[in-house]
This record gives sequence, C-alpha cells and structure tokens, in this order.
Amino acid sequence: MPAIKDAIMQMLKCISPIDGTVYAERPVLTLEAAQAVAARARAAQAAWAARPLQERIDLVMAGVAAVGAMNDEIVPELAHMMGRPVRYGGEFRGFNERASHMATIAESALADIAVGEDATFLRYIKRVPHGVVFVVAPWNYPYMTAINTVAPALIAGNTVVLKHATQTLLVGERMARAFHAAGVPEDVFQNVFLDHDTTSALIAGGAFNFINFTGSVGGGRAMERAAAGTFTGLGLELGGKDPGYVMEDADLDAAVETLIDGAMFNSGQCCCGIERIYVHQSLFDAFVEKSVALVNSYKLGNPMNAETTIGPMANERFAAEVRAQVAEALEMGAKAHIATMPEDDGAAYLTPQILTNVSHKMRVMRDESFGPVVGIMPVSSDEEAIALMNDSEFGLTASLWTADVDRAQTVGDRIETGTVFLNRADYLDPGLCWTGCKNTGRGGGLSVIGYHNLTRPKSYHLKKVTK
Repeated sequence: MPAIKDAIMQMLKCISPIDGTVYAERPVLTLEAAQAVAARARAAQAAWAARPLQERIDLVMAGVAAVGAMNDEIVPELAHMMGRPVRYGGEFRGFNERASHMATIAESALADIAVGEDATFLRYIKRVPHGVVFVVAPWNYPYMTAINTVAPALIAGNTVVLKHATQTLLVGERMARAFHAAGVPEDVFQNVFLDHDTTSALIAGGAFNFINFTGSVGGGRAMERAAAGTFTGLGLELGGKDPGYVMEDADLDAAVETLIDGAMFNSGQCCCGIERIYVHQSLFDAFVEKSVALVNSYKLGNPMNAETTIGPMANERFAAEVRAQVAEALEMGAKAHIATMPEDDGAAYLTPQILTNVSHKMRVMRDESFGPVVGIMPVSSDEEAIALMNDSEFGLTASLWTADVDRAQTVGDRIETGTVFLNRADYLDPGLCWTGCKNTGRGGGLSVIGYHNLTRPKSYHLKKVTK
C-alpha cells in the first residue's frame, strides 16, 4: 500500500475549469530519471550545435508547422485545460509569427562581430550556445510563451528541456511530439513532468546552463534560490500590473475597445493584460459608460460553446483571489458597474468587473489580479498619470492613448516599464525585446536581444605571425 500511495502522490493532475473534473494526469519523473534527461540533453548538444544554422532553422520551422497541423485538436484541448473559448481558435498565429521572425533574423543576430583584421591580427566575437536551456512555461498562453524561448534556443544551437505548468499539462508533450516528427532529435528537445522539489534539485545541481521562467514573483524567487551559487543564467518574466493612460485627445472608441479587451480577454489571464486605467477627467465619464456597455455585451459560459466570449478562469483559486480583491475594494468604497451574470457560479466562472472610485490603497490597484477586473481612475495631467503608473512594484508594459506621438514618447520615457505601447495594448511584437523591470523580472526574450540572452560571447584574438 505505501508504494501505491507514493505513486498516486506523484501524479500531476490538470483539473478542467469547465466542470472541475480531472482532464489529464501524468506521473512525475524521479530525480534520477530527470537527471538522465538533462544528461542526454547535454550529450546531444555539441552535435546539434555543429549542424549548419540553416538546417537547425528548417527543422525548428518544420516542428512549428507540425504543431499547426494539430490545431483542430489543440483548440478544444486548451478550452478543457484552461478555459479559453474555442471561438478564438487557439494560439498558432502568434506561435508561428514569433518562431518565423526569430528564424528570419537568426543569421544576422548570431553572426560574428568583426572587430578588425590586418596582416598581423584577426579579432572577432562569436555568439555560442549556452548548452542546455531549461524552459519553464506558464499556462495562460502555453504555446506562445513556450515558443518564445524554445525556437531561438534550438536555432542558436542549444538543446532544450521543457517543463510546462500542470494546468496545461499536455502542451509540452504535443510540442515535443510535433518537433520529433519533423526531425528534431529526441534528446535535443525533451518535455518533462516534474514536481517542485525535483526541479529545484536539478537547478541546484547545475543540470542546466540557462533557465527561462515565466510565472509568479514567488516562483521567480524560488528559481533564484535554487540557482544560487551555480552561476546559471536566468531569464525571468514574473508579475504585472500593466496600466493604460487615456489622454484628452485620444480616440475614445478605439481606446475603450482595445483597453477593455486587453483587460478582459482570456478572462484577464494575460501577462501584459491591462489591470488599471487612468483616463483624463474630460473623457472619464464617457470612457466608463462605453466600457460598461462593452463588458455587458460579453457572454460568460462554457468555452466549448461557440457563442461564449469569456470562459471560466483556469482554476477556482485564481477566481477566488479576484473575488477577494473586488470585495475588499467595495468595502473601501469602490463602485462595481457590472451586475453578477447568471453563469457566475462562485467558482471558476467569474463575472468580469469594472470598478470606479478606486485608489491605490486598494489591492485591486496594486496587486496582480490576473483576472477579468479593471479599476478606472480619472486624472488631470500627465504628471498625475505618470506618478500613478509608476506607483507599482511591477513594470511590464504601459499603453498610452493620444494623437501626439512626441507627447507619448516623452511620457513613455518617464514610465518604469519594459514596453511602451501607443494606441494599442496587449501585443507582443517579436521584433522588439520582451522584457520588464522591477518585480516583473529580468532578461529579455525575442528580437536580436533574445538571441544574445540565449548565447554567450566568445572572443577570438588571433595573432597570425610571431615575428
């Protein structure tokens, strides 16, 4: 009996937010089995890096295409695992866009840096792969967040070990199957199921040369603690509390449509979702009125139904945190504008909410909500808006709304954030570095800088003659 109990305790279970049932389960690897995975990845890395760059690019892009061929199966699978409505069609467009861009820029991004050559010396800097890259991916956009690192890491000549969140248990398995079918060697790209203790032990034991983690601030701290003293490089994308600022000359309808979608899409479970909005006082009432009308048009329900526009949150405990933040804000004087929807079950199915009469004394304006709620405040000037936007422990993106590009750049220069958007929000451009500051993390993915973070510089100082 003890052996059976231990085996059961070592199962990872994905609980579907649709109905609370176990949708999928997988056994975790023992520490010894996990160490063997890392060892195989290390043994395979040199041969993979020795392949021509174009060959690695072609194999990775074939793997991406193979994931796309699974999309009809992936879309309902995602709905079951994390609640996103099937009407939105999955993540392949962004998945492919990001991988394709990184493939396109690979040759130039990874090219040697010429320092100088004459009759006596040849000097240059190469970009060489770290070795084994460990990717710990989140559940909210499980394919797109994973490919941000998986594609450029493999293209750059690293081998990759992928660990996905339990809430989207099947994603890494599908990605590995697709890439292997496309010709990427099994030891070059491996998917693993691990518990926290084994993950920490692998990191502490120096199993990896670089780690990319997307998740909570607490999870990022755990990664840093595990890596302490190993000198393993870390890329961390952690929490966010992204602001929008609507200036007096903004296109009001466009601002409402984009910012509210940025707050509510995917049930608010977006790394760069809009969680607080500051509106110039001259537009405030109209902005709130239009925003409330838009949210009232949403259809909360089962994500498998075509008419559903907003599904359940991925887990009951996530919804409970949003409800707690809203309840505390109401007790402190906030006003809720959306009546409880009939489909709100007090569990994973949660009414999207707009709050006014809010302040930064309320957790809903300070702590990451990661759910379908947004607080809206009036402001009288850029100075006030900048102070409020910077009054946060996080710094991922900020969305500015004005017809004046110069003004937006001036305001943007003063915001403590990784990305400044003008007249758009909640989008990841693979040509730009995806990065954050403060408790949002460190490092950067995608763009040329993404390749720089997934490789190390190696200098060559070659003296051609000795006389």
